[in-house]
Amino acid sequence: MRKNQAEGELISPPDTLRKKVGGKLGPANMEAIAKAEAALSNLSENFDTWICDEVDKLEVARKAVLEEGLGGDAGQDLFNAAHDLKGLGTTYGYPFVSGMADSLCKITLEKEIRAKASIALVSAHVDSIRAVVRGHIKTANNPVGQALLKELSDRATEFLAKA
Repeated sequence: MRKNQAEGELISPPDTLRKKVGGKLGPANMEAIAKAEAALSNLSENFDTWICDEVDKLEVARKAVLEEGLGGDAGQDLFNAAHDLKGLGTTYGYPFVSGMADSLCKITLEKEIRAKASIALVSAHVDSIRAVVRGHIKTANNPVGQALLKELSDRATEFLAKA
């Protein structure tokens, strides 16, 4: 081995990110934050309608899965709908929807694993999400929501351990 190979070479990349981003951030613009919160508050009256629309998309995806199976495009569409709900649930005031959709995403993320998933487990997730929205279960300490989420998460974990 040559001497310079044994010692190695230290490469210091240029710090171009700092130049592009700039220096320290200034103080938060409280007026802009207040405007954003007001806009969000005005939109919040639409949240229940919007979450129902998203749950309907999940239901359409489930129906396609029941006809075509989880392995193909229908399975991917189901994952996509669940992924959207994972992000939107808490935003729209339904934290259990986010948790249940996250559990559904875990079992439908990868095509090979998704193809092995039980339709009953998938349907249990979809039915539970729909029940939470229909029941307007919005508080994180709701015992029904907690029980549903725990059971779904436990079953998803069991499935993934075997997959």
